[in-house]
Amino acid sequence: MAKDYETVIGLEVHVELATKTKIFCGCSTAFGGKPNSHTCPVCTGMPGSLPVLNRKVLEHAVAVGLATNCRITRYCKFDRKNYFYPDNPQNYQISQLYLPICRDGYVEIDVEEGLEGEKASTPGKKRIGIHEIHMEEDAGKLIHDEWEDCTLVDYNRSGVPLIEIVSEPDMRSAEEVISYLEKLRLIIQYLGASDCKLQEGSMRADVNLSVRELGSAHYGTRTEMKNLNSFHAISRAIEGERERQIDLLESGKAVVQETRRWDDLKGTSYAMRSKEDAQDYRYFPDPDLVPVSIDDAFLEEIRARQPEFRTEKMERYRSEYHIPDYDIEIITGSKSMADIFEATVALGAQPKKVSNWLMGETIRLLKERELDPEDIRFSPEHLAKLIALAESKAVNSTVAKEVFELMFEQDMDPETYVEEKGLKMVSDTDALRRVVEEVIAANPKSVEDYRGGKDRAIGFLVGQTMKAMKGKADPVTVDRLLREML
Repeated sequence: MAKDYETVIGLEVHVELATKTKIFCGCSTAFGGKPNSHTCPVCTGMPGSLPVLNRKVLEHAVAVGLATNCRITRYCKFDRKNYFYPDNPQNYQISQLYLPICRDGYVEIDVEEGLEGEKASTPGKKRIGIHEIHMEEDAGKLIHDEWEDCTLVDYNRSGVPLIEIVSEPDMRSAEEVISYLEKLRLIIQYLGASDCKLQEGSMRADVNLSVRELGSAHYGTRTEMKNLNSFHAISRAIEGERERQIDLLESGKAVVQETRRWDDLKGTSYAMRSKEDAQDYRYFPDPDLVPVSIDDAFLEEIRARQPEFRTEKMERYRSEYHIPDYDIEIITGSKSMADIFEATVALGAQPKKVSNWLMGETIRLLKERELDPEDIRFSPEHLAKLIALAESKAVNSTVAKEVFELMFEQDMDPETYVEEKGLKMVSDTDALRRVVEEVIAANPKSVEDYRGGKDRAIGFLVGQTMKAMKGKADPVTVDRLLREML
């Protein structure tokens, strides 16, 4: 008889912080750029160069710690994690082992009722513990050139500031992992500490997973999976590794503690190396960096800057804007979307009208172009102007959507564009009536069909009128005039 197994999952989430310069030097952190153009003696590990901590990194780390209910370490230090790899020019990484900046926190995720297996079966919330958050520097990037059959190194990313958020092994399913990551990402985005774009590597998750017999108090042997750059890949990797470990145990074999690389195209993972422990890295305090001492004034300064997070924002939207709960849930699910919504409403647009444009055309275009809501580029000022044009019937709905799509791409002023292209609707009813008369005269068959009870024929006549007007008419007004004149 097959045994029942429980999956035990913990995450190591690396988040690239939104600073203009690197953690220990003044080099740019801008994404992209010519290889090795954002480098200096410090971030390339040249002998004699001395690191200096970027204060903004400390501010972001403490802000994330406070938002995730962590205890802030008032006296902390940096350590050297020693290993050799070509993308690590110093042969060590500056990190924090002994005194990380944040400890013993948690975030709460929603759990559903009635789901079996890995998912909690009680309604409400589940607390996912955060073991620690520590500051560290990123490594460079290896570029494999298939044409030249060689590997090149780009050190632009070397020294980019990271925080690593290490969870407790509290998650039991892929669903809980994704819920935790989404909650974490939203907190960090609301703080402005990172854009958390998985596709650009500014948020990366390593999954530590083991299985054990259901009811057992002892953890199984865990593996760590890397190369997970999307929520979809994370879900598939968790399910794949769970099945692999269960198959090993069911066949009487042992699970080996190792680091594995997930191949999302093949839907499988393969061993990279045996899993190292802390002693393998020969950690010791970095002699070039002074300890960090955090006083009450600094902590209160960061606390005072904490933003309104999603839960509070949702409650305020209900009482202040009176838009549907579904709209609120979607809009507050992205800091960028929430910011645009509030700024557009502040310019005088009706909340529900703004919500309609965000929930409809904006989400449609984001999906079509496979963009993240944080990639939205149009300004609240231009969205407010477009809504005003549509509501005053200066342009019809079709033209408004066409203008919005252009505005989405290049954020141009809709009023100026409509004027330049002559897209304003004709407000002269007599002129519109003359065009309707011409359309009726030119389409006797459709007129006969409509008078014979075929109501759909009116749609053809509306279309012909709109064509004659080059789209510069209100379809509702055209429909009304046609019915009156027929």
